Amino acid sequence: MIAAPDDLTTDPMVASPELVPLRDTLRAGDWVAFRDQLAGHLGDSRTRAIGILSPYAPQGLLESVLEADPADTSAAAMLAVRLTDEAWAVRTGQKARDVSREQFDRFHEMLAGAERVTADSVAHDDSDPAVWTQRLTIARGLEMGQAEAQRRYDQVAARDPHHLPAQVQLLQQLCPKWGGSVEAMHEFARQCAWSAPEGTQQPTLIADAHLEHALSLSGGRQDYLSSRAVVDELREAMRRSILHPSFQRTVGWVYAHHIFALLFGLIGDRKTARPLYEATGNLLSEDPWNYFGDPVTVYREHRARAMRKTRWF
Repeated sequence: MIAAPDDLTTDPMVASPELVPLRDTLRAGDWVAFRDQLAGHLGDSRTRAIGILSPYAPQGLLESVLEADPADTSAAAMLAVRLTDEAWAVRTGQKARDVSREQFDRFHEMLAGAERVTADSVAHDDSDPAVWTQRLTIARGLEMGQAEAQRRYDQVAARDPHHLPAQVQLLQQLCPKWGGSVEAMHEFARQCAWSAPEGTQQPTLIADAHLEHALSLSGGRQDYLSSRAVVDELREAMRRSILHPSFQRTVGWVYAHHIFALLFGLIGDRKTARPLYEATGNLLSEDPWNYFGDPVTVYREHRARAMRKTRWF
């Protein structure tokens, strides 16, 4: 039973307790044991685990592992995640016009370090989707362009055509704010969502694309999200993902509920949003709420509104 929402937690270990043993092994500095445990997580679950667990891996440990074995792609991917996350923390999530030249210079310098780690890794072993997924994030930050991002994504897709972490990264690259277009963004989201097996998280890409589309508009966001075509597509995406009988609470399941809860809340459909909040209890995925400010504050406001029995307007 998931706890009541009074004491919210953003700790991914609470939502995904299967990662706790891996975290504890990392904290103990036992890389060999950690790598063996990580091998039990397959496909995009492994890539997600690497991303979530990277803050718990001492950077010195990862560097020493790679020095001893440059072909250790798990260590390379995890170090690249750490360096990339630190770089984005320097840049912040502000719009480009609000980021100083000094911040941008440091951001690019740190991303260049992550790029070197991943370039060296694929030179030794180019088969790991986790490394290529991180290379997508790096390419976006270094503004390498759409063609290079697509090339890197193709490396992932050739090994795993339904690798959600990489699909999420390419979808971001295809957003208008990163030099793409709403048409390309929606086309890619639909291609990934409708080709994946039902009961997976891929249809959340449909919701991601509609949110990005709405945010790209200077006005009329409510009208766009409330249109019959958008609402119908969001409902179909839910039916094929979180509402499907085979949907499992694997890493990312809280976000999968929250992206739909946010969108149906923005649409004004509390009846649809309410059970999505109830399903996650006190668990909070910082995305997508951080698009609108402090995630805890924004989430509480949206959840309270969805739980009201009175009319929306």
